[in-house]
Amino acid sequence: MLKQSYHIQEEIIEWRRDIHAHPELGFKEFRTSAKVADELEKLGYRVRRNVGRTGVVADFGNEDGPCIAIRADMDALPILEANDVPYKSQNEGTMHACGHDSHTAMALGAATLLAKEKFPGKVRFLFQPSEEAGDEKGISGAPHMIEDGAMQGVDMVIALHIDPATAVGDIQISDGPSSGGVDSWYGRILGVGGHGAAPHNTVDPFYITAHVIIALNAIVSRRLKPFDPAVVSIGTLNGGFTQNVIPDHVDISGTLRYTDKKVQKQIHDEIKRAFELSKPLGGDYELKFEIGCPPMINHPKASKRIESVAVDLLGKEHIAPITKGLGAEDFGSFTEMAPGAMFMLGTRIEGDERFVHHPRLDLDERALPIGTAILAETALRFLREEKKKINP
Repeated sequence: MLKQSYHIQEEIIEWRRDIHAHPELGFKEFRTSAKVADELEKLGYRVRRNVGRTGVVADFGNEDGPCIAIRADMDALPILEANDVPYKSQNEGTMHACGHDSHTAMALGAATLLAKEKFPGKVRFLFQPSEEAGDEKGISGAPHMIEDGAMQGVDMVIALHIDPATAVGDIQISDGPSSGGVDSWYGRILGVGGHGAAPHNTVDPFYITAHVIIALNAIVSRRLKPFDPAVVSIGTLNGGFTQNVIPDHVDISGTLRYTDKKVQKQIHDEIKRAFELSKPLGGDYELKFEIGCPPMINHPKASKRIESVAVDLLGKEHIAPITKGLGAEDFGSFTEMAPGAMFMLGTRIEGDERFVHHPRLDLDERALPIGTAILAETALRFLREEKKKINP
């Protein structure tokens, strides 16, 4: 499959550069999704548009038999691109700074390769909107696609993500947690405002907030078990409007990360406990949580299939375990519905590393046919091997 992928390398690069030049934010991927749907229909796929608002679902093969899904996210970030390249973003202030342009292009490449193959069962492509951000309720694209039936009948789901720190020709794959679940929290410390020269007549929310911050920063180090991966971070702190007035409230918000749902609940409880400190100090508080995407857990069955394909295509020496972290990725919503796994694809530009969510992100495009081939070959082997289990 790698050889066939190199035959369409220029087409994959052309797709990637076109999408890169026309980035669109979450749930606004109108041009991108239309282009994707048009290309898939040309290949003979059964296409559903506007799934999960602006997503695309495309099926190829027989309804009878196993089904594997390949997911690619399509949205860009609100970042002003700093690269000077022919395919630079034409939408000022919007940029594909996380590699979703290449994810989409490689999935289109895999769709092209699989459309030429005969296999039992069905392959389904999930071109997902808004992985980077949620809607007005904080819900990202994956749950919206699932709500619209994108995962019905799927037996396995796979995906990839670029890794600009890893060399081209190398991938990372392993089972278990590979990214964190994420929730956001929003708090308000309530006090009694007054003149800055008469603090004894006030209940200073800044003084209270200082204690709350100390308690928040102690959650991971003093309240959780040492081997429970977790993060509690403060992202915003706002209060007051002039230098000689003590305000009546301070707003504070942040993010939390976890890999175990029991730990998620414990963190919620501990954040509430931290805010409760406001009461004995004479104040009060308001607190709400916005539940985000779950942790992404690579299923052993799926990760082993990807690893086996990558070893055959690239060699065992080019496969490494995933470098674990607590960055969020809503692919975990799909892997809650069916066994699945995501691998990291090396895209490093030697001598000039470009990191994700940075205005200079770019990649070595020699990686594109590699990612394409692994996606396509993994899908093909899964369908053929699962069919053999049914009809040995």
